[in-house]
Amino acid sequence: MSSHLAGRRALVTGGAIRVGRALSLELAGMGLDVAVHYRSSEAPAEETAADCRARGVRAAAVGGDLVTAAGCRDLVSAAEGALGGGIDVLVNSAANFLSAPFAETTEDDFDLALAVNLKAPFFCSQAVAPGMTERGFGRIVNMADVAGLEPWPRFTAHSVAKAGIVMLTESLAQALAPAVTVNAIAPGTVLMPDGSSEDAVRRAREKSVLDRIGSPDDVAGALRYLLEADYVTGHTLVVDGGRLVRP
Repeated sequence: MSSHLAGRRALVTGGAIRVGRALSLELAGMGLDVAVHYRSSEAPAEETAADCRARGVRAAAVGGDLVTAAGCRDLVSAAEGALGGGIDVLVNSAANFLSAPFAETTEDDFDLALAVNLKAPFFCSQAVAPGMTERGFGRIVNMADVAGLEPWPRFTAHSVAKAGIVMLTESLAQALAPAVTVNAIAPGTVLMPDGSSEDAVRRAREKSVLDRIGSPDDVAGALRYLLEADYVTGHTLVVDGGRLVRP
């Protein structure tokens, strides 16, 4: 189903697999041209881009390492070149999920968690913001996490980084208004890790008051809403099946 955003150009970081793939396909279904970013998943990125093109839009797989500000700028430049113009929609979806409790978190763990989950969205947003502002239109959607809204003891650095995404979203919404809206999505369990046991699936399901695990399509639906909403900015939309309100 097309959208009034049809014809715009979008970049999805981490857009090749899992939730990122669903976001890329949602944008293509809305009629946007899509640059599908990947770091190491080149073949899945090419497949996702092909599936986007099958929906009648332009799409390209674009590789890049986002751990440095220069890498973020290079990615945005490559995406603009692949799509033939400035990026109108940025979805900061690339993430890692490093497991380490506080006492066992190394400096390398902490740096990598912040570099991918927080620093990259900051500098990718910085790279697209001037063009969005000049053109008078832009949408930035950051992927937060319920781990940024409640502490996860086995994922301390991850929780800290995702909490930073919530504040980054609010700060950018203030800095880039009125031309650009900036929002975030905080998913709960919408996709289990590959190889999860039946017990792990059961425990994840029971954390939701809806008694089920979500899907990437639930996140994609939230993305569509935030992109089409003209009067919503600085907001973090929680998509967790009621995890945060469970008794």
